[in-house]
Amino acid sequence: MLEFKPALTQLLESVSPIAEREVLSLQQAGGRVIAADLNAGCNAPAFDNSAMDGYAVRASDIEAGKALPVSQRIAAGASAAALAPGTSARIFTGAMLPAGADTVVMQEQAQLVEDGVVFTAEVKRGANVRCAGEDFRQGERLAEQGETLRPASIGRLAAAGCGQLPCYARPRVAFFSSGDELAEPGEALGAGQIYNSNRYALYQQLLGLGAVPEDLGRCPDQFDASCEFLRRAAASADCVISTGGMSVGEEDHVRAAAQAVGAVDFWKIALKPGKPLAFGSIGSAAFFGLPGNPVSAFVTFQLLVRPWLLKRAGANHWQHIALPARADFSMENRGGRLNFLRATLRVDSDGKLCVSRYPEQGSGLVSSLVASNALLPLAAKSSIAQGQIVEVLS
Repeated sequence: MLEFKPALTQLLESVSPIAEREVLSLQQAGGRVIAADLNAGCNAPAFDNSAMDGYAVRASDIEAGKALPVSQRIAAGASAAALAPGTSARIFTGAMLPAGADTVVMQEQAQLVEDGVVFTAEVKRGANVRCAGEDFRQGERLAEQGETLRPASIGRLAAAGCGQLPCYARPRVAFFSSGDELAEPGEALGAGQIYNSNRYALYQQLLGLGAVPEDLGRCPDQFDASCEFLRRAAASADCVISTGGMSVGEEDHVRAAAQAVGAVDFWKIALKPGKPLAFGSIGSAAFFGLPGNPVSAFVTFQLLVRPWLLKRAGANHWQHIALPARADFSMENRGGRLNFLRATLRVDSDGKLCVSRYPEQGSGLVSSLVASNALLPLAAKSSIAQGQIVEVLS
């Protein structure tokens, strides 16, 4: 039985970023992975401009009680004439600072009089001026290859005038559920049947990572049918995922079928939940055989499939964020497997992170996933004491 970390290392070493690229508009590129470094083609802002509605001046021209004539009016988007010495310019937020001006006095500190404007507060040279290039300068790196484009990233690229972005193509993932006991939500349950929750949770997990899911439905508990589903899935996908059929029962056929039509690199991990997991390949597609228990399928996807898919998508960060938190419970892991507890990370009354575990940790309890927002690893033959600082994966 393979330990968790060697299993993760092995599957990550087997994958490289997808070769296909797509050129996308800014509207299409959110959440995608950029496929090349992008540098700014201009300064932002492109020119000195006003951060306030007010008056552009030379700070050296201001004297207490002295009025400065208003020589021009500058709105955002308009050009500005050079500021004549001893004058001011009415200016608005975002408008170009006229040559010669070095300061903007906000309108709340100005009083219009017959021969101009008088300033009612001390004026600091350079106040309320956004300087050219203070956000970023021409040639500055704005996005790195492998970066996942968040809304803020898209906004900055738009500010640099980038209209189209080179992105990695989205990984294609074909998946199916194995089990004669599975019924679809909305149908009446027959004797011995359960609703297929894995199918829908997995679909949403794939969408959330930016993959292109292909749902092949339910595979009967038959060897030949399992072989056919695996072949069909691998024909059009970068990755094939099955749920169920991974144990050693007489009705579990998927692992044997994967060995028959492809290769299984490892099976069984010293992991709880999720021991009966297989990884290998079907043709050119990677293969993940996830356990059928809903919690096991969900957790192993997060811990093992998710990093593989992110690396395949070209992302340069695929690790979970690990945060230190104070445990508000005690627990001992007497078993021989690394246990990932479903847990809730929150801020306590002192403003510090603390973590609690869901009371019941059974691998069939979907409610434990809904009630949790983190996973807490508890090593084999180890324990957690209440108040101990532990590492939590968010």
